[in-house]
Amino acid sequence: GRERHPPSCPATRPELRGRPASGNDGAHATTPGSARVTTGDEAHERRTRALIAQLGTAMIAAGQPVQEIEEELVELGGVLGYPDVQLAVGPTGLQVTLTEGGASTNRSAPRGLQLHQAASVRRIRYQLVRGELEPEQARDQLTAATRRPVGHPWWVVALAWPVLAVGIALILQPGWANVAAAGVGAVIVYGLVQLAGRYQVVTALLPTLAAFLVSLVVFGAANAGLLEGPLRTVLPPLAVLLPGALVVNGMSELAAGHMQAGSARLTYGLVQLGLFALGLLMATTLLRVPTSDLANIRVDEIGWGGAVVGLLLIGLSICLMEGVPLRMQGWVVLVLALAFSAQVAGQALGSVALGGFLGAIAASLGASVVEMRRPQLARLVLFLPAFWLLVPGSLGLVGVMELAAGRQSATDVALSVLGVAIAIALGLLVGSSLGRSLRGRLAVDLAPA
Repeated sequence: GRERHPPSCPATRPELRGRPASGNDGAHATTPGSARVTTGDEAHERRTRALIAQLGTAMIAAGQPVQEIEEELVELGGVLGYPDVQLAVGPTGLQVTLTEGGASTNRSAPRGLQLHQAASVRRIRYQLVRGELEPEQARDQLTAATRRPVGHPWWVVALAWPVLAVGIALILQPGWANVAAAGVGAVIVYGLVQLAGRYQVVTALLPTLAAFLVSLVVFGAANAGLLEGPLRTVLPPLAVLLPGALVVNGMSELAAGHMQAGSARLTYGLVQLGLFALGLLMATTLLRVPTSDLANIRVDEIGWGGAVVGLLLIGLSICLMEGVPLRMQGWVVLVLALAFSAQVAGQALGSVALGGFLGAIAASLGASVVEMRRPQLARLVLFLPAFWLLVPGSLGLVGVMELAAGRQSATDVALSVLGVAIAIALGLLVGSSLGRSLRGRLAVDLAPA
């Protein structure tokens, strides 16, 4: 699960979808009963507020936690001559004031950005901090970046969906029949995502519809004796839509002291998880699936080589789906491999939670180090795909199903989901802190585009 969602998918970053970008670039704090004459300084302040608000909402749409957004915007405010900038950032918008008691600008976040758009936003912020870009140019580039479509033909993007599901299945449930079923399920999910872009009713029901239809196919095949371990087979086609990043970002925001943003994001993610579980339960009830088929069984017919191929397929498909330049694919795969290796080592040494903790550290720190050495490669673009390997949302969905089957108590399921989410959130905080401590030693200047 990731907190980001694929092209035209209102559920990939669900809390941002369907919110049009809007902003008030003017000052709405005026002295009662007096006419304000706009001076040069006031006009400059208004333009600066508008720039910071536009950049901040683009960062929200890219999926960054609010504590990182506030830290980076405060740094930018100091560079632009306003060291006392004050911010109130939430999951769906922000408010910015440059001086204490001064005028403020409110702006709502646009639709969730894809990774190639997020990379452009990251580069613009870096150039502003370095003084290499004028504010007016930055605003124009931000507008263009948030509207830039994926550069690949539609059929290439469509093909990437089943390729991604196959890659995840090779890691999560490496059986030949399971991999094939995951590919078929991904085609169904892609069709639903396209319908959701046209019909609002499908958008609202997307999590439940996707889980229901994919479960019908997978559990139907299991009933026919075509595959084993159907519960884990359902997860790869749904991984793009699962709210794993929502839950983890919410936990990291709570840990950082952002109670409103963190609790809102965490609650929304858990509700989304419940909608997926509802669709899955509906399908298993309709098919009268025996309780034994709801066990968390892992099939391993392909061996360790499947995981290597799976990582490569995940990296390739993400680059195609999200418009990431192919020159970045190797770095994406490198961060994925680091996260996967650390996760497997943690699970072997301790538990699923330890694996998530170490995987999050590896992904966050690895992406930070790569960005320091190659500033044109945005950390967010390198890091977010790792959520589809850590998949805390997947673990939660499995837990809900085992609860329905009577295999686990509600307390065990809740503790398991929250434990993994907390472990990954702490891993993100540790990894980002280590990355900041290395910034002065490893950072290099941005190479020309």
